[in-house]
Amino acid sequence: MSELFDLAGKVALVTGASRGIGEAIAKTLANSGAHVIVSSRKIEGCQTVVDRIISEGGSAEAIPCHIGDIEQINSIFKHIEDRHGKLDILINNAATNPYFGHILDTDLSAFQKTVDVNIRGYFFMSVEAGKLMKKQGGGSIVNVASVNGVIPGHMQGIYSITKAAVISMTKSFAKECAPLNIRVNALLPGLTDTKFASAITTNPAIKKMALEHVPMKRSAEPNEMAGAVLYLASQASSYTTGTCINVDGGYLTV
Repeated sequence: MSELFDLAGKVALVTGASRGIGEAIAKTLANSGAHVIVSSRKIEGCQTVVDRIISEGGSAEAIPCHIGDIEQINSIFKHIEDRHGKLDILINNAATNPYFGHILDTDLSAFQKTVDVNIRGYFFMSVEAGKLMKKQGGGSIVNVASVNGVIPGHMQGIYSITKAAVISMTKSFAKECAPLNIRVNALLPGLTDTKFASAITTNPAIKKMALEHVPMKRSAEPNEMAGAVLYLASQASSYTTGTCINVDGGYLTV
């Protein structure tokens, strides 16, 4: 493996890592040598991923955390500092999209839940990770945003709004944290075949409509997102901060 992508000795936290894109990222970081903290709301799914990583010779542990809950955010970072004394990589991947429908019908509960997880959660995960990284002299934060943050998704108004906020958040953290040697970048996935996107991928008519705007004419597999994240988490991107990498089959070129 190229030294540019070698994560040996690094500690990485991946949220929303019990399945889908998060699971693919966790496995890729572990395969590159990192000790990966696999996190999601429920410990069972996390432990399954950890067991797979360990069975393949990697190093990992499972810690549950609901990033919509500030107390749980504080708890996971206390655990990381007490046990590892550092955090080199944070992948903010956990997100929610409880409402699929016309924006005028968005109720307060769906609005609040989406904002609490996708904006407040990402923000304070980044704050706590940044504090640890500042102490150790640097680190890398990668926010999983979405192409919907650039072009709002059909019937996905509040989700798209929060992902636009994540893009802005990425640039704000990058600018202020660069002097601390903390790099902050974002991945913008296109339509990916995950349970999270099932409202689109399992509806033939909606999926057909979505793929009409994708030059590659297919949805992505979760593993196709992991390579870009490895780049952003590793020394290969040592002079890259505040950027957004589109992994979207060409969607944003149309």
